[in-house]
Amino acid sequence: MKLTSKLPNVGTTIFTVMSKMAADHCALNLSQGFPNFECDPLLIQEVDKALRSGYNQYAPMQGDIRLREMIADKVQNLYGKRYDPGNEITITAGATQAIFTAIAATIHAGDEVIIFAPAYDCYEPAIELFGGITRTIQLRPPTFIPDWDEVEAVINERTKMIMINSPQNPSGMLFTEFDLLQLQELAEKHDLLVISDEVYEHIIFDNESHQSAALFDKLSQRTYITASFGKTFHATGWKMGYCLAPQNLMKEFQKVHQYNVFCVNHPIQKALAQYMENPECYLNLPSFYQGKRDYFLTAIKDSKFHFTPSKGTYFQLLDYSAISMEPDTLFAERLTKEYKIATIPTSVFNMDRMDFKQVRVCFAKTEKTLKEAAHILNSI
Repeated sequence: MKLTSKLPNVGTTIFTVMSKMAADHCALNLSQGFPNFECDPLLIQEVDKALRSGYNQYAPMQGDIRLREMIADKVQNLYGKRYDPGNEITITAGATQAIFTAIAATIHAGDEVIIFAPAYDCYEPAIELFGGITRTIQLRPPTFIPDWDEVEAVINERTKMIMINSPQNPSGMLFTEFDLLQLQELAEKHDLLVISDEVYEHIIFDNESHQSAALFDKLSQRTYITASFGKTFHATGWKMGYCLAPQNLMKEFQKVHQYNVFCVNHPIQKALAQYMENPECYLNLPSFYQGKRDYFLTAIKDSKFHFTPSKGTYFQLLDYSAISMEPDTLFAERLTKEYKIATIPTSVFNMDRMDFKQVRVCFAKTEKTLKEAAHILNSI
């Protein structure tokens, strides 16, 4: 049988490639973005309790109502906007599913979607699957600040959507209040939809504030906000997230969601709802992860790598131009094989594989791992 691929240019993700290379060469793995420490035992206890209490059949399609209520309370307390738990919140199989579903529900053949590079690698394939066309705005180091005049110059009669990610993976950049106001103005002026990928909303440093799309009334009325419990609660393997949107947008989202996954893990939803009764479970994350960032950067301050401290996420970019001018893919491969430390080359996130001689490392690791990583990096 002859099959024509709908994604002919898509291969294995860089995360899978580098993690396999790390395993094959017994390298310290700072490539894929997951913690190497356990989540809170109290949360595990709540999952166990939910399992033993019989919550082992289908959850409601939209998600457990108590969990949706806890999300609504959290968003209102943090950003001053109330999403209706009944028809404006959906629990998803991770933020990636939420993003995919929002694109599937809204993008038609020929629609153009603006994304900012470096961009997380699930955006463009989802757009392409539904016949959309990706228009990329390349952000540049060290600040990765968008030029909104450049953005507006790309908008035309086919533009349907703009996607943002803040704090941004992999750059660690934050969109400011000014950026969100500019986005709101453009979305209003050109009648655009927005996807705001906010999976690292609680991992922000140096007393900065997360500028959620929920803070901006006119913007929120045309935005799908996606978020991740896995990133927030150190449990990426659970693949649990959610989507917020006004009722008219969420109605279309749920049409796709119900025939995609229908619903997601019931006992974990019950556990998360109970765990979130204490807001400190997510409000303490900035100091927790800033401590790890600062420990790691202090440990490598005398290395040959240059860096601008990440403003959010649990990722840090390292500029290796003082060490080598080889392509970042080859440099990352050499680091893994020769120095036994795995990183992510960042050109894979950029428009036309633009190479800024930077690799991404994940510092969501134990102090022991970060100390070992710093020892290796300092020797290069």
